[in-house]
Amino acid sequence: MTTDLMMLVWSAVLCVVLALPYTLGMIGHVGLPKMAGNREGVEIPEGWMGRAKRAHVNMIESLAPFAALVLVAHVIGAASPNSALGAQLFFWGRVAHAVLYIAGVPWARTAAWAVSIVGMVLVLLAILSK
Repeated sequence: MTTDLMMLVWSAVLCVVLALPYTLGMIGHVGLPKMAGNREGVEIPEGWMGRAKRAHVNMIESLAPFAALVLVAHVIGAASPNSALGAQLFFWGRVAHAVLYIAGVPWARTAAWAVSIVGMVLVLLAILSK
C-alpha cells in the first residue's frame, strides 16, 4: 500500500474519531435519551463541544476532495514521493487542526488547516505532472 493510500485510511479513521468528543460531551451535557432521540430541540453546543463539532464537520468537508485526489493519483500511477509528502501533510495538518480547534487556539488552527491544503496541492501537482 502506498503512503498516499495509508494516509487516506488514517484520515478516514480520524474523521470517525472526531465524532466522539462532541458526541460524548453532548451525552454528558443533555443526557443519553436526548442524544439517542431525534435531537429536535437540543441546543447547539457552545465552548469546546461546539468547536469539536465544527472540527468534525470541517474534516468531513476536507476528506472528500483529499480522497478524490489520492484515489486519482493511485489509479493513474501518479503516486510519488511528492504525493506521499502531500498526503502526510494533509493528515498531520488535520490532526493538528482538530486538536487546536477543540482547544480553542484560533491562529494556530488556521495555520494547521493551511498545512493540510498545501498537502492536497502537492497531491494535485503529482496528478497534473503525470
